[in-house]
Amino acid sequence: MGVLAIVRKDNKLQGETQFTEDIAAEKAKYRKIVRAGIAKWISDFQKGLIEIKNVDDLKKLIELDLKLQREDP
Repeated sequence: MGVLAIVRKDNKLQGETQFTEDIAAEKAKYRKIVRAGIAKWISDFQKGLIEIKNVDDLKKLIELDLKLQREDP
């Protein structure tokens, strides 16, 4: 394997690593938003602003949070 092939392979690995890190950072941002939404829902519920007739919004937020935790970057 020549020097040029090694450099190309190294650059490709660095690019893949950066891409994976970028996706992980974006997922972390999304999880913060989802967790804030969950906290707001719970706060509104505790204040009596939400009656438990339909918890679909909370369910969707929790499912999204769990999905973001499970997925690989």
